[in-house]
Amino acid sequence: MIRSATPDDLPLVRELFREFCDEIPDERWRDDDGEDDLRSLEAAVGEGRVLLDDDVGIAALRKTGQRVAELELLHVRAAARRSGVAGALVQEAASRLRDQGVEVLELSVLTRNEDARSAYERLGFTPVELRLAARVESLLDLGGGGPTFGSVHVQTDDTGAVERAAQKALPRLGRSAGTAVSGPRNGWVAVHDELCDREPKLLQRLGRELSYALAAVVLAIGVEEGALVRYTLYDRGGAVDEYASVPEYYGELPPGDVVALGANPTVVSRLTGAEPSRVREVARTARAPGELPPAAELVEAIAETMGVAEAGHGWVPS
Repeated sequence: MIRSATPDDLPLVRELFREFCDEIPDERWRDDDGEDDLRSLEAAVGEGRVLLDDDVGIAALRKTGQRVAELELLHVRAAARRSGVAGALVQEAASRLRDQGVEVLELSVLTRNEDARSAYERLGFTPVELRLAARVESLLDLGGGGPTFGSVHVQTDDTGAVERAAQKALPRLGRSAGTAVSGPRNGWVAVHDELCDREPKLLQRLGRELSYALAAVVLAIGVEEGALVRYTLYDRGGAVDEYASVPEYYGELPPGDVVALGANPTVVSRLTGAEPSRVREVARTARAPGELPPAAELVEAIAETMGVAEAGHGWVPS
């Protein structure tokens, strides 16, 4: 039975609130304001703005305008979910708010809380605003002003063979003045080319051509606009794994394409010897650069995982 919470219910209100906070922690960069929120909730009890459904569900309301209110809190204990408690609390809230002249009820939900988002949409809520977040450090390199760089790594100890293959391939790509072949290191020979360094598509083409010419495993890896990390693994000229840290950085993609641009730990392990668990940990994808470590750090971590860089060497292709 739904009723307004009273001061006698404060122990239960506190218990339900802390249960909610433990289950859905706030983003890690935000200050811990749980105690402030709890005090506000306790004040809302005294103002008749908190609803309880027995001891399994709670809702807190607040008018934010003449015709709009906010559902500040909605929580149902796990054992009572999918039994209609959330819907009943929302309906009771809507009934009371309508009597106060409210026409629209709003709420906020974390993007990563997919279960709650689905539940709210089933109740009739629809998205009207999207709150975005980004690391300040990553924003310093955004907007096309960040650095674009990359390199190609051939799995071989034969530096001479790589030099000869690069000399044949690069003129077809519009060879620039500066090309360097270095190594081997950890069983990889690195190719840095001035033109391919700033043109990601040419970097990928160079990787494919060297893989085909040398019948070798080749990694083309780099950073685009200081924000996107991309790599492609080739084996005998064929692309066997493609990764983009932010698959939709340049625009929306079909869901299948987004999935395809995630790292394949099994393939990476087979071709480079990297630990699959480490690949899963490091080569993550996100919807925006700010959800990941800075691109320069991310590309270094991936390169180190695959063995083309060593910890502490500050891997930055040149």
